[in-house]
Order: sequence, then structure tokens, then C-alpha cells
Amino acid sequence: MLRARLISAAVMMPLVVYGVLALPLNLFVLLLGLVLVAGAWEWGHLVPLASSALRLFYCAAVAGLMWLLWQTGLDAAIGWLLLLAVLWWLFVLFWLTHPQICAQARTACTGFKLLAGILVLVPAWAALAVLHGSGPDGPLLTLGLMIMVWLADSGAYFAGRRWGRTKLAPVISPGKTREGAWGGLLASLVFAALAGALYSHSLRWTLACLLASLVALLFSIAGDLLESLMKRQSGTKDSGHIIPGHGGILDRLDSLVAAAPLFLAGFRWLDL
Repeated sequence: MLRARLISAAVMMPLVVYGVLALPLNLFVLLLGLVLVAGAWEWGHLVPLASSALRLFYCAAVAGLMWLLWQTGLDAAIGWLLLLAVLWWLFVLFWLTHPQICAQARTACTGFKLLAGILVLVPAWAALAVLHGSGPDGPLLTLGLMIMVWLADSGAYFAGRRWGRTKLAPVISPGKTREGAWGGLLASLVFAALAGALYSHSLRWTLACLLASLVALLFSIAGDLLESLMKRQSGTKDSGHIIPGHGGILDRLDSLVAAAPLFLAGFRWLDL
């Protein structure tokens, strides 16, 4: 398993780095949208939707909403989308402490989870698109955010295996530990501090960026746990099988989709 994870990461990471840094904004937004629409297909499986036709319709709805936002102008809508994302992820914290919510296979629960997928995927797509297009340094900031999330995930995995003792959320994900979460946060914040010191020209900017990063990373854990809750309630081990050693698209993006809108919201609020 670990060997497959490392091989997949070694193949994917250069492609992602190239895509973020080299692709023009329009193409980056398009490819990101396609990846997240694939994530919507997996989310439909976790809901679960009964048929492939319903999952295709759900993917089309997510893609159509992204297209509509792009056509009307993301800059005009991003403030409201970020506010919606912040409120949504605050609610997720409540949901995670009450995992019995919508654990039953009911029509109302299915509708709620379908709406939840939209609130997870669409603001994340919009936030990454706006961050990437925020200026000459936009692609670099986008890559920095991704690296922080990667380090948080990898740091949590290895720290949890080495020192993990106390369960983080035993009802939702028995394999995750508090020690792993702290290890992941530490690895990411060290990177954020070094990157901020090299990138910025003032101590204030570096400290403010660290604060935005910390908030985003804390909510990235919520994103990871939310997907774990969805998998547990649907009786599914992985969201998909497209990435050897990792599972599906959502298994790799669950932390990023939570971190991205929170990071951009903090970035804008702190006027960075």
C-alpha cells in the first residue's frame, strides 16, 4: 500500500506542479473543474445515488453551476461564495460531533447530502480559480496552499503511524489520531513559515499568512473527516479506485476542498 502511494504521488505531483504553474488561467480552471466534477461522481456514489444516470445528472448539475459562475464572473460572486463556504464548514464541525445526522437512508437525507456535495465542491473550485488568477503570484500561492495540504496529509499519516495513540474521531474514522493531526499541522506550518519568510517583505505579512494557513489547515481536517463520515454511512472503504494506493479523487482532495475557500477567505479578510 505504501509503495503504491509513493509511486502514485511521484507520478502525479510533477503533473500537478506543472499544471498549476504553467497553464493559463482558463485552462487551469477547466481542468480543475473536470477533476472536481469527477469528484462529484464519487460523491454521488457515497450519498448513495441508486443509478449511474442519477450520478451523471448530479455531475451535470455541478458542472453547470460552475459554468454559470464562470460566465457571470467569479470576482463578483466570490465574496458570497466564501461566506457560504465558511458557514458551511462551521456547520460541518457540528455535523462531525453529531454523526448520527442523516445516517439513515431517507429521501430527505439523500437531498441533504447532494446539497452538501455542491457546498463542498463548488466553493472550493471557485476559491482555487480566484486564487490562481489573483495576480502574477497567484499560481505560486495556489501551489503553496496545495503543498501545505499535502504536507498535512502526509505528516498526519506518518506521525500517526509512529506516535499515534489517542483517537481523533473514533466513531467516524478509527484510524486517525490526534498525534497524527498535530504532526501534520506542524509539518505544514513549518513549511508555511519558511515560505512566508522567503516570499514576503514584512513580518506582518508572514504572521498574517501563517494565521490564514492555520485556519485553513484546521478545516482541512474537517474535510478529511467529512469524507470519512460519508464513506462510513454508505459502507464504502474508498470514494473510488482511480488512483493506486490512494483510492478515488475525493480521497486525495477531501482536505483541499475544505482548506481552499477558508484560506482565500482569510487571505482576503487579512488584506494580504
